[in-house]
Amino acid sequence: MYPQTRTFFPGYIKTGIFGYRFADSKNIVSMVEENEVPPRKVDETIARYGVEKVHRVETPRGVEYFLYRFRNFRLIRYLLNWGRMASLFPAHITTACCSVEFAATHSPRYDPERFGWLPATGSLRQSDVLVVEGTVTSKMAQRLRLVYDQMPEPKWVMAMGACAISGGLYAKDSYNVIQGIDDILPVDVYVPGCPPNPSTFFQAILLLREKILYGRVA
Repeated sequence: MYPQTRTFFPGYIKTGIFGYRFADSKNIVSMVEENEVPPRKVDETIARYGVEKVHRVETPRGVEYFLYRFRNFRLIRYLLNWGRMASLFPAHITTACCSVEFAATHSPRYDPERFGWLPATGSLRQSDVLVVEGTVTSKMAQRLRLVYDQMPEPKWVMAMGACAISGGLYAKDSYNVIQGIDDILPVDVYVPGCPPNPSTFFQAILLLREKILYGRVA
């Protein structure tokens, strides 16, 4: 599977992320050239330009944009993301009452394992989803970040409950509770409620699966 180059020519209405509107004109689509990189230059091309990254080049004909991609790269990305979303190993940090709802979600009534959400029994170096349940103090935030750093890539974070999202009941009256874990961690899914019921958390699992499936391959 060799990367191909796609060149976008100027001279049309500039809009969108690449500066050109492809959907409005068949002429623009027809002017996209695809050339296969020789096998001996594949490694050099990937190292220099990367894959799925747009580059801007000034030529005698004007400004051109090009990118390199693999054949069937979208299919490969779909298969990888499908495997990731169907085998989620969660690790959870429990500090408050949201843990009861988290445990109820794993009951036979909801059975999240049929959607690839596995029991939270693995170590941090095997987990790829971090669920934060409840209040997080300033001292706990340091440990929380340490736990997140020990997890391998790719990884995702779920903030469960009002306390993890915004500080909850302690947002204004407490000096040591942080007002949302997104100050220290990149949160992917927020689960609102105080505490959120199992059906809400189950919906969050489905949203995370959808985000993983249509996301970029890291």
